Amino acid sequence: MVPTGIGVAHLPNQRHKIVAKRGANFTLMVCGESGCGKTTFVNTLFTTTIKDPRKVEHRHKTTSTSSRSSSNDRTVEIEITQAELEESMFKVKLTVIDTPGFGDYVNNYDSWSPIVDFVDDQHESYMRQEQQPSRNGIIDRRVHACLYFIRPTGHSLKPLDIEVMKRLGSRVNLIPVIAKADTLTPKDLAAFKQKIMDVIKAQDIRVYSCPIDSDDEGTTQCNRDIMAAMPFSVIGSTQIVRTPDGRDVPGRAYSWGVAEVENEQHCDFKKLRNLIIRSHMLDLISTTEETHYESYRQQQMAVRKFGEPKQAKGENRKHRDKEDLLRKNFTEQVKQEETRFRKWEQQLMAERDRLNKDLEEQHAAIKALEGELDSVYRGAMRR
Repeated sequence: MVPTGIGVAHLPNQRHKIVAKRGANFTLMVCGESGCGKTTFVNTLFTTTIKDPRKVEHRHKTTSTSSRSSSNDRTVEIEITQAELEESMFKVKLTVIDTPGFGDYVNNYDSWSPIVDFVDDQHESYMRQEQQPSRNGIIDRRVHACLYFIRPTGHSLKPLDIEVMKRLGSRVNLIPVIAKADTLTPKDLAAFKQKIMDVIKAQDIRVYSCPIDSDDEGTTQCNRDIMAAMPFSVIGSTQIVRTPDGRDVPGRAYSWGVAEVENEQHCDFKKLRNLIIRSHMLDLISTTEETHYESYRQQQMAVRKFGEPKQAKGENRKHRDKEDLLRKNFTEQVKQEETRFRKWEQQLMAERDRLNKDLEEQHAAIKALEGELDSVYRGAMRR
């Protein structure tokens, strides 16, 4: 059979070979309150013990400073774990970023700053490396997907959740996740999902939305099913348990039965896994590159000269705190001077009153002496 065309149709095959040879870099961030099962979920997602304190390669320390009081300063460790996964001769260099202890304090004002600053710092680091003469070996830790874990309270999003999700949604592909879905009944879980989506819509929170339209009807329907499940309810467990019908599955065993991780009637774990790994990993990467990173780069280029370093937010915060302290000291000094002036004014008025009184007394004494002098003069004239 004689081949038709000039061979342009073979370009996708060439591209496939290049991508298969290079592999892929993927960075996943998980954040939320402690005790939501973030570590367990990551290990369940990749079917291996990736998140382990002994495997943490880097701890990024940052300070969260509240402008209300310097006593609210606290250090937050952002753990960075790297692993390499291989499946069917294709390698993925995975980076998992964990933010432990988020939202644990009574006063959580500005507690989201370490997470937001970290996302911005990765964009800044990549942009600075791109501006170097040699761009070989660029370290890319831009966050491609952020799973925000929500406690299964059954009520709605807390003000802290709303504030953090607003700030993250404009910087990264935000995916809301309901943790420990097996603690809610199916009816309560459905109502909880609807409440969360209503708040997300009302507060105009940007969450990741995968492309719906596709030439393949099956793919389009699959994408619609995935998006209809948001926020994703998940059950995390690396343990293998036996179901009443004799199947060995990852899940959690209770007195009333077994909650299966990969059972779509129990949770949305499979849909979330398909979204992150099987169907939309490339879209998450390209969206980060073309939307979030480009938005950050354009914002910085509009206010900075080429090659000019970005002023650290910590320095801005220090300057702001110093300015507040100077303003406070100036106000106190003004108040002290006003108090001192009022006291001096009162003393001056009291001294004026005393002098006026003395003057009146002296004037009265003079009048009396003048009267006596007149009497003496008249007496002398009669004689």
